[in-house]
Amino acid sequence: MHGRKLQVFLFVILIIVCISGYVSPPIALLLGLVVANTSGHPFIEYNHKATSLLLQFAVVGLGFGMNVNDALTAGKEGFFFTVASILSTLILGYFIGKWFAIDKKTAHLISCGTAICGGSAIAAIAPVINADQKQTSVALGVIFILNSIALFLFPVIGHALNLSQHEFGLWCAIAIHDTSSVVGAANKYGVEALQVATTVKLARALWIIPVALVTASLFKNRSSKIKVPYFIGLFIVAMLLNSYLPGITAVNTAIVAIAKVGLTVTLFLIGAGLHYKTLKSVGIKPLLQGVLLWVFIGVAALLSIIYFA
Repeated sequence: MHGRKLQVFLFVILIIVCISGYVSPPIALLLGLVVANTSGHPFIEYNHKATSLLLQFAVVGLGFGMNVNDALTAGKEGFFFTVASILSTLILGYFIGKWFAIDKKTAHLISCGTAICGGSAIAAIAPVINADQKQTSVALGVIFILNSIALFLFPVIGHALNLSQHEFGLWCAIAIHDTSSVVGAANKYGVEALQVATTVKLARALWIIPVALVTASLFKNRSSKIKVPYFIGLFIVAMLLNSYLPGITAVNTAIVAIAKVGLTVTLFLIGAGLHYKTLKSVGIKPLLQGVLLWVFIGVAALLSIIYFA
């Protein structure tokens, strides 16, 4: 019992540290990883639900700091890159899965997670193909491992290549899997990068719907319901309020600040859920598929943005 109390105490203290504003999202993720592999997560059974709700809250809150016209411009520019990257990633993922003789459902989940929006896409596609818990867990494990690396790696590469904030925002929205890591990396890079990345990534998330419908047809499963990311609608409402009600600027600023704290806590919780056993359970072939797809989409998107955007 004493050990449990200490575990809870340490966990709560680190949550407070994340809320304080003195910790950046990447450091919060690192703290979570340390907790997961030392003292442990005392509330692990609630972690997935908590991270999902907090991330949605953070994304909607960030909408109060964004302008509709700027978002539409970013969304239009990102449309071509989004379509091209989703199609090419799904096709390449299929062939890599066959080449490595990876379970068909696991390979498809990893491909969808890489192509669209990480864990959210996997959660939406898994019931459509009747994936079991192990197949879903392996796919999520691959995506979360690479997300954690991306959060640290992408800003470093962006600065090394002297990418503009606009270029970086577009790049990380296409090449980083999960919305949490996209927003975390872009937030670290700058305000414009955050706006571009969030807008393009959420527009990308809507592709869950057509991909899920095609998947249901391919896997001959027409009975499953498709999970629609409704919080994107609230994000749009937040942008509209910020754009057309300038009198609430002070309130919007406070909401955005709270949302950024929510994002930091979200990344801490994501890290706290990544125990080394998760890494062991993934397996080398699915991880290699995820890495190859990630390198492909990262390099292809970067070259396209530099030379064609």
